[in-house]
Amino acid sequence: MSKLLSRPRRARARSAAVLAVSSVLASPAAAQQAPADDATALEEISVTANRVEGPAAAIGSAVSSISGAELERRQIRVVSDVLRELPGVAVNRTGPVGALTQVRIRGSEGNQTLVIVDGIRMNDPGTSAEFDFANLLNLEVERVDVLRGPQSALYGSDAVGGVINIATRKGEPGPTRFRANIEGGSFGALTGTASVSGGTQAYDYLIAGQGFRTSGISTAGGTLNGSLFNTTYARDRDGYESGTGLAKVSVRPNEMFEFTGVARYTEFEADRDGFDAAQGLPYAAAIENRDTEKGKQFYGRAQVKATLLDGAWDHVAGMSYTNSDRRSFDGDDVKTFASVGEMTRFDYQTNYRFATQAGLPASHVLTFGADATRDAVDSFTASPFDRPPSVKQHIDNTGLVGQYQLGLFDSLYVTGSIRHDFNDRFEDDSTYRLASAYTFERSKTKIRASYGTGVKNPTTFELFGFADNFVSNPDLTPERAQGWDVGVDQPFWNDRVILDATYFQQRVKDLISSVFVPAKGASQPVNLAGKSKIDGVELGLTVRPFADVSIRAAYTFTDGEDPAGDTLVRRPRHIGSVNVTYVFLDGRANANLGVVYNGRQKDDRFDAETFERTPVSLKDYTLVNLAASYKVTGNAEVYGRIENLFDKKYEEVFTYNTPGRAAYGGVKVSF
Repeated sequence: MSKLLSRPRRARARSAAVLAVSSVLASPAAAQQAPADDATALEEISVTANRVEGPAAAIGSAVSSISGAELERRQIRVVSDVLRELPGVAVNRTGPVGALTQVRIRGSEGNQTLVIVDGIRMNDPGTSAEFDFANLLNLEVERVDVLRGPQSALYGSDAVGGVINIATRKGEPGPTRFRANIEGGSFGALTGTASVSGGTQAYDYLIAGQGFRTSGISTAGGTLNGSLFNTTYARDRDGYESGTGLAKVSVRPNEMFEFTGVARYTEFEADRDGFDAAQGLPYAAAIENRDTEKGKQFYGRAQVKATLLDGAWDHVAGMSYTNSDRRSFDGDDVKTFASVGEMTRFDYQTNYRFATQAGLPASHVLTFGADATRDAVDSFTASPFDRPPSVKQHIDNTGLVGQYQLGLFDSLYVTGSIRHDFNDRFEDDSTYRLASAYTFERSKTKIRASYGTGVKNPTTFELFGFADNFVSNPDLTPERAQGWDVGVDQPFWNDRVILDATYFQQRVKDLISSVFVPAKGASQPVNLAGKSKIDGVELGLTVRPFADVSIRAAYTFTDGEDPAGDTLVRRPRHIGSVNVTYVFLDGRANANLGVVYNGRQKDDRFDAETFERTPVSLKDYTLVNLAASYKVTGNAEVYGRIENLFDKKYEEVFTYNTPGRAAYGGVKVSF
């Protein structure tokens, strides 16, 4: 429902009813941007691209990876922050840390990106069918994969723009290990994490917890060309606090079977400002008020894996359940909006690997999958627009997936995928994907190309839900997409220089967007006639001139238009970044410099009385961040960082404030 965020809505409904989501580093080669101890694991195996383990040479789609160790070196605390530097990705946050954070990949909408954490689909059916990165902090993250382009053939609805797959750390065989850190800094920020993990060949476990709080900044921007937005309340800071618990366990009774369980629980509370007509201005803007939002989120999964025929044939069966409960309150602590989104999913996948020698030697991987999902919403609002004050609805979907991968000479790989969905509300649909990659042995040049189709079903909230200034539309039909890309990865100088380039093109028809309906006094989602057209280029360059220095640069050009030919909102045409890491003092010290450029982008401005939408341009901005750490002993480390070093003033969303210069420091211990 990121398409619906652009309509005017009071904060108590908007902040609860609209959620968000998220590519990491420049290409498959980006794995080599991490220091050598992380490069091998990221380069050799990728599961996200084809839903089956395999070498990077077999990946024909554009996929990027980053390790948890690299996140720690750069002191990334909010996972969405690392996405800001990455090609093909646009990130927008409506205020300080803890505010709605939307992530768009290759010009697609936020709810057209599927987010998976530890095998659990995180998109919330109770609101926008997006995942709000606002509450996802870096708690034991081990790896992030980002798969770009339509991937519905493998992952079904929500994967039109791509897939963000996040895996957290598992316990390792050996003695019990304890890790903890505490950190404080600007805006009254205080963070603490702790984890205990361990295991043997027969089992492993990890239990982790994290607490975070900040007094924040005023969400309302405050001024535009010198004019004050709010009038009712004096500007104040909008605080945020959250707590997260994570538990993972795996049991292996023998070499054939592995049982795994994972559970994640997050509870948060955030101060919110409003979005409404501002006194003295002809348009709606972020304004001060005393609204708050509270939420509880649970994500869980249990699965069993059986490996047969000496690893040639494996089966994975699992069950996932998510529950996201969000409630908004006004300044008098009266509940104004509530939404509970539930997802229940059963899935099965089997992979069979074999080789043939007759005629042309080749490797083969056959994959079959099946899944059944129920998305449900239970919402309440104090402004029902002649409807009951609450509504409960659900949608059931069953999908079948087939895939075949052919490998020749360990150089040429071709992968074909097809999926058929049976939906209890919409027509049955089939999506497909074809990807290929060829690596020249002498030059190590890799040429890759992919083509795929995608489908995004209307969300339960768009179909049945309602909120202040929003009414649903039960007549919506699915969005449909097709996209292709072609790219090349080229290493030089014994892999010390890696260049990659990708051209992509995507088309989306029946795009769901909001229009203001005067008769109803509210916005309503509709399918737009025609196609949205998105074209772009992604470039990446990695240089390792010395063993202890790595330099990465990335650039993305995106040209996106809606069916009317208007520029898509919050998709900057130009995004660039440079990141430099230097390790010294025999590996005990680390320094990192990050520079992010976000080009000029379009947003929507709404008339204060008619709510008619007109375009407005948000200025480009450049952010510079510094981070450094030093290992005092083998078990203790001190660190610090400065964000927005030059105190840049900028907007990611029209009239919403952003943090200025900030400094943080902390201590980390392990034993």
